[in-house]
Amino acid sequence: MKEVSLASLPYAVQTTLNLIKTGGTLPHKKDGSIFKNLEKVLPVNALDYYREYTVPTPKINNRGNRRLVIGKGGEVYYTDDHYNSFQKVI
Repeated sequence: MKEVSLASLPYAVQTTLNLIKTGGTLPHKKDGSIFKNLEKVLPVNALDYYREYTVPTPKINNRGNRRLVIGKGGEVYYTDDHYNSFQKVI
């Protein structure tokens, strides 16, 4: 899996991650819900190990395709294609 620095990702990713870490208000009611990793794209863990969060996409009125997925161990993954592929944020 490709690794990317947080600074190299869109600013909305950085803003969303900051909201998550500081307990800020997230814009979508599904933010913080369990990401089950059914396709096993991420390392396999318990079904409740990962949580998903929406990363806003400019000029889109719905949730779009961008997400952050965070594991209980603190690992952060980013997808811009609705879970088809991920990049590990370092």
